[in-house]
Amino acid sequence: MKNKFNKKRLLAIGLKVITVAGVLVIGNNTVFATDDPLTVINNLKNFMYQIIGAIGAILLLWGIVQIGMAIKSHDPSQRASGFMTLAGGVIIAFAKQILELILG
Repeated sequence: MKNKFNKKRLLAIGLKVITVAGVLVIGNNTVFATDDPLTVINNLKNFMYQIIGAIGAILLLWGIVQIGMAIKSHDPSQRASGFMTLAGGVIIAFAKQILELILG
């Protein structure tokens, strides 16, 4: 009896091999310890601020799109929602600077 390899089974095996190889390559990172543990915390804090700023920028752009669509359709409730999204995006995008101003 011959062993038959159909395409689906071969593709599934190949996908599993590629996944395992990818995990081994990506997961094999060297961790460098620093003398100052606060450096790690500050790096994490800056990374979180960058993520929050990116989300704020996306909301800011979405607010601009909403305002444009509301002006086109003459819908006052959608216009108000667009301005609220725009204001929220500005606040979120500049959260780090706002916190630095408040905390001094």
